[in-house]
Amino acid sequence: MNDNIIHEILKEYEMKRDTSLKEALRRKNRLYKEIPELEKIDESIKNIGIEITQAIFKEPDKAKDLLNSLKERLNNLKKQKASLLISHGYSEDYLEPKYECNICKDTGYVNGKRCKCFDQKLINIYYKQSSIEEILKRENFSNFNFEYYSDKPYGDKPSPRSNMREIVEFSLNFIKNFDTYTESLFFYGDSGLGKTFLANCIAKELLDRGKSVIYRTASDLIEGLRINKLNPDSSTYSEYLDLLKNCDLLIIDDLGTEPITAFSLQEFFNLLNTRLLADKKFIISTNLPLSEIMAIYPERIYSRIFGHFKLLNFYGEDIRLKRKMII
Repeated sequence: MNDNIIHEILKEYEMKRDTSLKEALRRKNRLYKEIPELEKIDESIKNIGIEITQAIFKEPDKAKDLLNSLKERLNNLKKQKASLLISHGYSEDYLEPKYECNICKDTGYVNGKRCKCFDQKLINIYYKQSSIEEILKRENFSNFNFEYYSDKPYGDKPSPRSNMREIVEFSLNFIKNFDTYTESLFFYGDSGLGKTFLANCIAKELLDRGKSVIYRTASDLIEGLRINKLNPDSSTYSEYLDLLKNCDLLIIDDLGTEPITAFSLQEFFNLLNTRLLADKKFIISTNLPLSEIMAIYPERIYSRIFGHFKLLNFYGEDIRLKRKMII
């Protein structure tokens, strides 16, 4: 990950914290004038902190009893402060700094690890640097048109339109129950049937709900891992891999277009296995039939796909041609 990007994100966090603290100070100064008793209570709370420290050094034998007594006084003062704020029409935490992320308090880190909001900022930057942000403005459920799919039976199968309605309904339930749903999605079928379009529709809905989503073609995914792994700065590979492992949804488009090498198979397996063990979800799409998936990938990969993914078959005529003809 580019050090300049990390630096800019940390600078943004610092500015947010600074703004939050300044706003909290302004609220405090204003309320001290409006409710003078608040300042007296805050001063007493601050003095108790000093008394606690002094008590430990002066009378260590009685430290436990003194601490309990001081803590009781502190709790009483905090209750008085809360009651005073509420009686004047303010919330209990009105004087506390208001952070954008209450988990990390706008530091970007929790217990030495990157907060989820930090990873989301990295993902947002990735989207702005790629074309996916513009694509999602076009490829979303509001622009999904079932009329492109034939309503005639397709051989011995139901019509492509009824099949697509079932797939879309399943996808909407996947979004609605995302946090509790246990399976990932595997889209397979010929090209031009809307697999990528539907994956983008799902991505937009989940992004709008605050979920972290990464979209990569299979070839770009492997190439990104290869480049980052070979980078002399060893941290870039682990940071890139952390994003892929920890995002809420990882979309891998066009599986089977990546070079099939020992490296790609090992990296794909590691990523697949790690995310499945962590109950992280995928959407994987491919133009290959299932028989070719089994022929190309080792059993340890395809068995996990068949065992942990809902297999959704896209079939029918190439709708890209139909869309061009309509346009």
